[in-house]
Amino acid sequence: MRALVISGGGSKGAFAGGIAQYLIQEAHKQYDFFLGSSTGSLLISHLALGELDYIQSVFTSVTQAQIFSNCPFTIRHKNKLPNIGINHFNVLKNFIRGRKTFGESHALRKLVAKTLSPAQFEVLQKKQPQILVTVSNLTTNKVEYKAAADCSYEDFIDWIWISCNYIPFMSLVQKDRAEYADGGLGCIVPISKAFELGATHVDAIMLNTAVPQINRMPTRNAFDALAVLFDFMVDQIGEHDVALGKMTAKAYDGSLRVFHTPRVLTTNSLVFDRQKMQKWWAEGQVMACINRTLSSPATLCKLLTANWVKSGSL
Repeated sequence: MRALVISGGGSKGAFAGGIAQYLIQEAHKQYDFFLGSSTGSLLISHLALGELDYIQSVFTSVTQAQIFSNCPFTIRHKNKLPNIGINHFNVLKNFIRGRKTFGESHALRKLVAKTLSPAQFEVLQKKQPQILVTVSNLTTNKVEYKAAADCSYEDFIDWIWISCNYIPFMSLVQKDRAEYADGGLGCIVPISKAFELGATHVDAIMLNTAVPQINRMPTRNAFDALAVLFDFMVDQIGEHDVALGKMTAKAYDGSLRVFHTPRVLTTNSLVFDRQKMQKWWAEGQVMACINRTLSSPATLCKLLTANWVKSGSL
């Protein structure tokens, strides 16, 4: 039995989408389990449904306004690079309203419901693959996995949304008498869970480099320092998850293949840039082709040419 596991990573999820599309469309991999954490949870339902072109179109065209109902930061571009600052007005507005986070992401909840309809969810529940999203229960201090087969439509939409809520910048959600947040705060890439469910082979997509390739510039303000701190914590959790996944694979006599990004895609994954995400999706397809053991040079050449044409390089 095979499982596809996609880690958290915000806008970098576009790279994971490209890898997944190649594995399913070109390599003809059939998966019995789809597991996602944070941005990975946004992708897995449509990957399981086989709606690859649709999720590519939706994911790579998402904007800040479709994510944040109250965005806590500003984005200004200097020398074509995003310069992130505090949106003091929006942060203050959130505190006046009695919210517990700097920003709100109710717009994302609406987007999830818009892109995954009740009819699609019904098909999803009837299909063979198991779909699980990862959430962090801050009340019980535990990581939980929510299966589509065990949920109502509204509940599953909530869990997908909650899995993506990167606090303190996005919404902290009260549900089932507990406070929930981003699945990546507890488990960034649920490899071990896939083996525990019965998978014998796992393809895991980790949205960072295999070896650290960045030295960050000094932080500019308290907001920036907090973002860097949380990124550091999530990176450490991710490394732990991969190491634990490798040990679990040995314990269950299974096989594990981990895909990493070949370079640092971005230092702020909460910035959603359409052109960059389209490029990352294409890069993911090429990376999956290169990493495929028996990949055909002709197939790789064809894929590279198609992506260069799309990006306007040819």
